[in-house]
Amino acid sequence: MEFDYKLVGERIKRMRESRGLTQENLAETSGFSNSHISNVENGWTKVSLEGLVRIANALDVSSDELLRDNLKKSKGEFEAEVVEDLKDCSVQETQILTDTLKALKKSLRVRKWKGES
Repeated sequence: MEFDYKLVGERIKRMRESRGLTQENLAETSGFSNSHISNVENGWTKVSLEGLVRIANALDVSSDELLRDNLKKSKGEFEAEVVEDLKDCSVQETQILTDTLKALKKSLRVRKWKGES
């Protein structure tokens, strides 16, 4: 599996936006320039390990949360993301999403058993 910097950048952008931060805010907090943050978010710059840690600390998240799309053992991170996404849902929205997830899971498993995946 090749490391995908674009996925990391997209996740950084989503987390930054979910916290109401601008690229300028994140740049200031992490010690980078605005253009560097923009390049990282777009996957045009390969962020270093030190840079990733600085950005994670500025966003107040773990580095695993930023890397989860590139990790084989990140099931817990994805589960936590689902729980977070459900927090602002009404009871009805949660039920609909739960029913949809169950149907999708069933469909995925049926396709796998038929050798279609």
